[in-house]
Amino acid sequence: MRSLTVLGSCGAWPEPGRACAGFLVEYDGFRVVLDLGYAALPRLLEHCPQGEVDAVVVTHQHPDHCVDVSGLARVRYYEAPDAPPVPLHCTPGTLDVLRALEPNPDPADVFAVHDLASTMRIGPFDVVTVELPHYQTNLGVRLSAPGLTVAYTGDSGPSPELRRLAEGADVFISDATYQGAPVSDYLMTAAEAARAARGARRLVLTHFWPGSDRAVSVREAEAEFDGEVIAADEGLVLSL
Repeated sequence: MRSLTVLGSCGAWPEPGRACAGFLVEYDGFRVVLDLGYAALPRLLEHCPQGEVDAVVVTHQHPDHCVDVSGLARVRYYEAPDAPPVPLHCTPGTLDVLRALEPNPDPADVFAVHDLASTMRIGPFDVVTVELPHYQTNLGVRLSAPGLTVAYTGDSGPSPELRRLAEGADVFISDATYQGAPVSDYLMTAAEAARAARGARRLVLTHFWPGSDRAVSVREAEAEFDGEVIAADEGLVLSL
């Protein structure tokens, strides 16, 4: 099975019934989580009741992208105390946030912590990371295995590096916080995300500002991107 499951799609804070950043990528039995922000953990546990994932990637330390990794640590600590540590590939500062939330158990005891910037492989995936403009160090990540490439921006403003991240990707998961005219150097509109995604086969818009009409974001992206445009929606499962 090769699939992408949306665990959360909101930026900043979760709307009622939704969650912040979180995606589950499954590739022939290997499960990797991309970010795990506010309220994303319960949705992950619907698929992995004991948090039995093979790796976690955190693009940056903002809580809407990493806070529920602390909850996952508790699940693994109490539900699978004898299991090997789950690899956690994260950016500088993420571990400090997790320790501030819960120092006992120490996250470094539950997870095998790796610097995402130096990560070269995660399970079956060859990994490329690029630093993208945001308020904290944010690394976009590209996961490639035979027959599949998934790219994810985390949070990002416009950058030439985005085209390199997207080129040839089967699915490009992109920050699309805003609509209309550009308003930030550190977060994108749906149209900016679509222009960055050119070269990818499918575009998944995510990190919507709470209250946004997502249909508007899709229309703005479709005007700039020739492939399929999908609005991330909690529980959505895409075959890859």
